[in-house]
Order: sequence, then structure tokens, then C-alpha cells
Amino acid sequence: MLNEHGPVVVDARDVTVAIGGRPVLRSNTLRVHEGEFLALMGANGSGKSTLVRALTGLRPLTSGSVALFGTPLDDFDQRQRIGFVPQRATAAGGVPASVREVVASGRLTRRRVLRPPGRADRRAVADALEVVGLADRAGDGISTLSGGQQQRALIARALAGEPDLFFLDEPTAGVDLPNQQALAAALRTLSERGATVVLVAHELGPLAPLVDRAVVLRDGRIAYDGPPLSEEAVHFHHHPTTEHHDHAPHVASPLDTLEGGR
Repeated sequence: MLNEHGPVVVDARDVTVAIGGRPVLRSNTLRVHEGEFLALMGANGSGKSTLVRALTGLRPLTSGSVALFGTPLDDFDQRQRIGFVPQRATAAGGVPASVREVVASGRLTRRRVLRPPGRADRRAVADALEVVGLADRAGDGISTLSGGQQQRALIARALAGEPDLFFLDEPTAGVDLPNQQALAAALRTLSERGATVVLVAHELGPLAPLVDRAVVLRDGRIAYDGPPLSEEAVHFHHHPTTEHHDHAPHVASPLDTLEGGR
């Protein structure tokens, strides 16, 4: 829920990113307040996924600065406060793990090395599975889940770490409507609990009612920043005929414990 007078948890100033010498982001300033649900939108190639990677430290800046919770990104060492769900990831990753084990891996940032899971860890995992509607599949192999259910498991994994700030990169891409609706229900619960959510999306679908604020990128620049827009208005703010990709090849997330080696 948007709190316009709450603290700024993401403070990006004049963020510029070039990849292979080509500008992808151009002098973007963005502030996200505590408890806000922000949708970052735009056409393919507009720079939205690159911006999320820049905000989380996965993509170095050419110029500009980013601070999280008031701390410059280079000095930020509270990674347990950040939940990241990458774009078009697979929860299986070739690992023969159960759904519960995948979700439990999200607790690693909360535990000391080699310390076995405790009561708080088990409670957090059970709660995360309940929120995303997969409690009844906890003992099943992650590879037996559909793509949409795996995406929900990845959100549960992020949720299990009990972060204050979530970044989700197109979580509904390629996901059928029932799973989009389940994702929307899970994100509604997070928002009601006071989490700050930055959602990258090409289209919102069932997530639209959750959005407090929309930011639309066009050709690497923020073209709109304000109240949520209709899908038609979003398309007005970008060039739908521009067909090029958002960014260079995938950069693995240090927050993404399961796919870290991909």
C-alpha cells in the first residue's frame, strides 16, 4: 500500500547504463517509497529489465547512483532485505529437489553458514507456501510443477527470506491465467503486509488492481511516472513497433541461490 510520506527505500539518481558501448538507460531518476507497489512498464527493448538489474546491483552503472534503504548500493550489505524473482527462470534448474526444499533455500540469507533450519525457518517456509497456494504440493518434486506453478514457487522462495523489498521481473510472462490470478493473490498478500514491490511487466492483467504507481520506459528513458495507466495508455507511451531486446545476456543474481551457477 502506497505511503507517499514513508521513507524512500529505492533512490536512483541519473542512472545511465551502456552495454557493449550502446546506451540502454539514459539519466533516469526514480524513487520508491516504503509500502509502494510500483509497476515498471514498457515495450521490449525499453530498458525496464536493465533498470531492475541496475537497482539490484546486477548491472553496473555507467553513471549515476543507487541507494537502497538509505545506503549506497556499493555499501549495502543487508541482502536479506531484498527478494528477487528473475525473468523467465526455471525453479527446477536440473536439481532433483522438492518444492519445500526450493522454497527453503530462500532462508539461506537469514541463517548462519552450516546452521540447520530452526523453528522460525520452518514457519517462514510454511507461510510462504501457503501464501502462493502451494502448501499441498510442498513434498512434490519441483520439476513436476507447471511453469506457472514454478514461478509461484520462486516467489515463495523470495518470500521465505522475509524481505522488505521485492523485485519481480515479468513474473506473469508465459504464465496461464489461473496462475496469473494465483500470483496476483500472493502479491496482494505481500502488499497488505506492507512489503514494497517493484514489478516489471509488459502487461499487468490480474495484477492491475494492485498497482499504486506506474513508470513507463521508452528508449531507455522514463516517459511517464504517475498513477496507474490503462493498457492502451501504456502503449501510447512507447513504440510498439521497436523490436529489440532489453539487455545483454542473462546476469545471474547473487540473491538467486538456486540458479546462481547458471
